[in-house]
Amino acid sequence: MSSKRVAVLYGGTSAESEVSLASGKQCVAALREAGYVVAPIEVGADLGALIAALREARPDAVFNTLHGRYGEDGCIQGVLDWLGLPYTGSGLRASALAMDKPAAKAMFAAAGLPVVPHRLVTPAELEAADPLPLPYVLKPASEGSSVGVHIVRGGDNRRAQIARDWTFGEHIMAEPFVPGREVTVAVMGDRPLAVTEIATHLDFYDYEAKYADGGSVHTLPAPIHPDAAAEAMRIALAAHRALGCRGVSRADFRYDDTAGEPGRLVLLEVNTQPGMTRTSLVPEQAAHCGIPFPDLCAWMVEQARHGA
Repeated sequence: MSSKRVAVLYGGTSAESEVSLASGKQCVAALREAGYVVAPIEVGADLGALIAALREARPDAVFNTLHGRYGEDGCIQGVLDWLGLPYTGSGLRASALAMDKPAAKAMFAAAGLPVVPHRLVTPAELEAADPLPLPYVLKPASEGSSVGVHIVRGGDNRRAQIARDWTFGEHIMAEPFVPGREVTVAVMGDRPLAVTEIATHLDFYDYEAKYADGGSVHTLPAPIHPDAAAEAMRIALAAHRALGCRGVSRADFRYDDTAGEPGRLVLLEVNTQPGMTRTSLVPEQAAHCGIPFPDLCAWMVEQARHGA
């Protein structure tokens, strides 16, 4: 039985707070099962209250299950660095880079990893004209969980409305649409775990597909060509390292097998704060590799650190 005290941060103020609440509650239970003394801290908009709660808890480590803005973009990481508290997941710099999609793609391209080109446009520019040949994808430059993502196809008349309704910052990221399948790879330290294919009956793997009951089906291991699976795992680890991630991350890909297998892999993004319910993608892959959920959470605590 460990006497190590762990504060679990969950909730937050981002568009993904509901996901964080679910992750946090399951991680609290798993860490208690693993023998830690756990202090759950639901995070709101009052930073002073959070700092006071952390000082009262006096944790040996902080388990961060916050998602989205302020939780995985380097903000909370900076606060915890300031307080000198070790925490799970990536540090400030890697967290900020991963959340800034154009910056992350520049790092991936510099490392020789497969990404598609993109354009940054303003909502006014999008309202006036298509930024790329159809079909294309529109996404916020710095949000997670597919929040604000749209696919614009031939005959689609939503472009001007999407532009007028845009609330995710001054610029919109436009990328060519890559046909094929969605696959993902979790990385645990220096080990890529497995490849999962994600299928959905919805238009694409959006926020609802990720988190609604029945929104997606995970196939593990992914039924793709062995060479493609090995390459996805290699790229996932290389992307983790390119950003300077630590702990657990998850790399998301499009796998274009429309011309046959082995197909073309395109790296979409790296998530430094992946979902942490027992049925989330990372815990699912860990279980596939023989690592139960409490053991995964305990490993993350033992890897916790602060600073760069």
